[in-house]
Amino acid sequence: MLTLLMFARLIVEIRDDINTSINLFNYEEKMLKFSELLALFFFIKFSHSQTSKCQNKPGNVAADWAIVYKAPGQDTGKIIFATAAGSWDNGASAFTNNGGHSFAKTLEDIVRNHMNIKFLAYNNAPPGVPNVNTKSNSKGVIILSTAADSAAWIVHTVPGFPTARTPYSWPAAENARGHLLICLTISESQINAIAASLLLVQPMVHYNDIPETETAGMPYFKKLAEGKVPTLPPFTSRRSIRTENAGGPVAVHIYSKSESSKYGEYK
Repeated sequence: MLTLLMFARLIVEIRDDINTSINLFNYEEKMLKFSELLALFFFIKFSHSQTSKCQNKPGNVAADWAIVYKAPGQDTGKIIFATAAGSWDNGASAFTNNGGHSFAKTLEDIVRNHMNIKFLAYNNAPPGVPNVNTKSNSKGVIILSTAADSAAWIVHTVPGFPTARTPYSWPAAENARGHLLICLTISESQINAIAASLLLVQPMVHYNDIPETETAGMPYFKKLAEGKVPTLPPFTSRRSIRTENAGGPVAVHIYSKSESSKYGEYK
């Protein structure tokens, strides 16, 4: 409110200067102050609204984890999340809407360009690239904030989704199919273990703008980002990570194997 009041006062002062033609220098000075304040206002607004964590049902509160299942032929889904894990609830909004539901908010800074939110996206059917042949069916996004130790890992089943740095767009053709979206809020220290697991399944990384300064000391992430493929055993992996919630983190075990492995996933 204080910021908006300052805006109003400056606008009135500028208007009065224009109407009475008093002192061109004062007018220019006030315009400069106004532009500086406007820039500060938007900087604060965008800094506070950045998203690098999973979200609750309507997408207005961060969640330690969230899972959404969309049945075939529907444009909404069922959701459970960390603070409402007792039973599945109806989704807050259709997937085709660019806001008002968990994953639209989580992906908000993926589809727009926020200076502090960086991510790596992988998909065997990347957006806008038809007829791609890959050895993996993996789809997901690793998101992190360069301004805090805040990150999220999304695993999903949706081809061509999400698009990077372009307006939110749910593939309409996917309404006919069933889909699963899983989001885990994590600390950045968990990213290397995730990358180690992903390396074995050889995902197609189609977008990455995470700076190396954020992943220093993460050799597996470096290999993942560079598209390296393991050529020596082991060809199976079991890694463990934890969600971010210090009061009650959830342990997550990640099982992966390469095409070279002769073992079944559950052996």
